[in-house]
Amino acid sequence: MGATPAINGSADLRDAAWGVGGKEYCSSNILPLKCIAADWSRVSQSQNVALKLQFSHRRSLFHALARGVLDSVLILSAHSTVPTNDQILVPETLLKKRKSQEKVRAERTAAIEKKKASNKEKRGVIFKRAEKYVKEYRDAEREKIRLHRAAKKDDSAYVPAEAKLMFVVRIKGINKIAPKPRKILQLLRLLQINNGVFIKVTKAITEMLKIVEPWIAYGYPNLKSIKELIYKRGYGKINKQRIALTDNAIIEENLGKYGIVCIEDLVHEIYSVGPNFKQVSNFLWPFKLSNPTGGFRARKFKHYIEGGDLGNREDAINALIRQMN
Repeated sequence: MGATPAINGSADLRDAAWGVGGKEYCSSNILPLKCIAADWSRVSQSQNVALKLQFSHRRSLFHALARGVLDSVLILSAHSTVPTNDQILVPETLLKKRKSQEKVRAERTAAIEKKKASNKEKRGVIFKRAEKYVKEYRDAEREKIRLHRAAKKDDSAYVPAEAKLMFVVRIKGINKIAPKPRKILQLLRLLQINNGVFIKVTKAITEMLKIVEPWIAYGYPNLKSIKELIYKRGYGKINKQRIALTDNAIIEENLGKYGIVCIEDLVHEIYSVGPNFKQVSNFLWPFKLSNPTGGFRARKFKHYIEGGDLGNREDAINALIRQMN
């Protein structure tokens, strides 16, 4: 048999299926049923052959393509890796932002470390000063006891030194008050009932207190009373505002130029009536006290020596401070 012709379409498929003999045999107008069935059988077989050839050809192409893709994947997987951070290109804006953030972070860390070192140094100074003040207070108390014992041993009386500090508290309102006493109370910053202030004892102050005696009670506070007042009810006058003394930084910021950096310095300056007493006293806002526990005496508006609460009560002012604090 000769070579099978190539099949390139429906016409070629029909010619290959029918052949020359088929055409001649089926040239008449009336075709036998067997001839038609035989011819269509040959056509179906030829179509199947053509479809099988096309499918086989496509399958070969698909396998070849798949093998090529697989080889490419294997080659890439053998010669390539995941890119590192150095191989990834980062935008310049992001690099600048990172650099700026690192600079700010470094500056903040340096500032924090500097502040920590400064605070540590300040704490050391404060502790040393506190120890110094405690020793000074104890030595003064022991000296007073020694002098008292020495005087008793010699059958003489011990006369303590005159007080240099007074605490004045207003216990009466503004009803029926003359202009002059009103002005003195304003100078003493005693503008409301139960207001209290520390005052340095001078001749002028003593004369002023005598004028406003019907509205005030005053005396000589001890160290304990001073500490209790400042620690519990201490407020500073900062920019004409009443600010609580909750941190030594507040005191250092306003009184640091006078060498007062902590609340212990402030207490010591008040108690000892130091050279900066005026600045410290003006810095302290007038103390706002409460009504005394149990109330005032029944004869409140009489002098203290007459059974009332007005006037000078000397060391007994400490009991009143504890009742009102």
